[in-house]
Amino acid sequence: MRSLDTARSVCERFHPWLLKELEQSPYPERERPGSPAIDLFRMHGGVGLLIPGKYGGLDADPLDALRVQLALGSVSPSLVAAVSMHHFTVAMLYSLAAETGRLTDEQTALLHRIVPDQLVLASGWAEGRTGQNVLKSTVVAHPVEGGFLLSGAKKPCSMSRSMSLLTASVAIHGHKGAEPEPALALVAADAPGLSVHPFWANDQLAGAESDEVRLTDVFVPHGLMVRAGTDDPTLLDDLRSAAFVWFELLVSAGYAGGAMWLVEQVLDHQRGTAAERAALAIDIEAAVALLEGVARVTGVVPGDEDSVARVLVARYAVQNALPDIASRALELLGGMQFIRGSEATRVAPALRALAFHPPSRSAAAEPLLRYFDGGSLVLD
Repeated sequence: MRSLDTARSVCERFHPWLLKELEQSPYPERERPGSPAIDLFRMHGGVGLLIPGKYGGLDADPLDALRVQLALGSVSPSLVAAVSMHHFTVAMLYSLAAETGRLTDEQTALLHRIVPDQLVLASGWAEGRTGQNVLKSTVVAHPVEGGFLLSGAKKPCSMSRSMSLLTASVAIHGHKGAEPEPALALVAADAPGLSVHPFWANDQLAGAESDEVRLTDVFVPHGLMVRAGTDDPTLLDDLRSAAFVWFELLVSAGYAGGAMWLVEQVLDHQRGTAAERAALAIDIEAAVALLEGVARVTGVVPGDEDSVARVLVARYAVQNALPDIASRALELLGGMQFIRGSEATRVAPALRALAFHPPSRSAAAEPLLRYFDGGSLVLD
């Protein structure tokens, strides 16, 4: 399939031999807890994809990053779901580094270590609460001498067992009666008081290591807390918006890559009529083209509300399309694929997980309607 071959060639350019080594493991091995996939990602320079060249990274632009995700999604849904968390986090942090005075010396020093030390960053935003606004954390940061003590839990937290560093949204509770200040804590994976516990109970995407990370009086120095500051609290909002755009784009591409692989199986085996195959290919190409269009107009720091709205429109359109594409592909591949429990029958249900990433379609409905009607886009 031409578009998937293009994505594979881009992935090979940035991460030589990664796809081939992943494919050497059977699909169940790639997708199980303790899968070798995340280690292979690290060994092939995966952590540096969106990191600027001055920090030793690969400095991929949004379109190339999108195509890498499509290629990885065609091989391992678990891996691409997990690494989306790392990528959007580093995109957020390095965009801050480009702003004079936004990061502390400790934070800047940490950014210089990520590529040489091949550090994997887990992203702790979700907290396992139905209907939760992921931008409002219940993890509490209490000021103490020299820094903060963190208490709470993040779940599910992908790459929880392979992470080098946890980046966790927190709420700083300072003066009594004052509103908590949102911030981002940078926490070493081996910090005292940080522990990982089983949480993910579904066989689908089990290789993403999406378990619970508990924080019990975990100390974080002042220099490793990214704060909005009292002078301009919108700075962190801009930061989160940029990270949001990256996340929605990359995670949508990952699931689309799995659907592309299913369609490729139908085309390669010439299942169904020419009209059925063409219709299936057109639908997945349209979904991918929509994501590519967003990537082409996405800047290095896409923090404006137009970028957020644009990526949400693409994400929900792709989310709508993938289950139907997967269902038709499985039908054309035939009943024996289902009976034998083939790779195709395992990939197809994994694609539905795109619907469970924040924000849900229902949560974004009213904010998008206000935006479409000329108002501001505020995701509450």
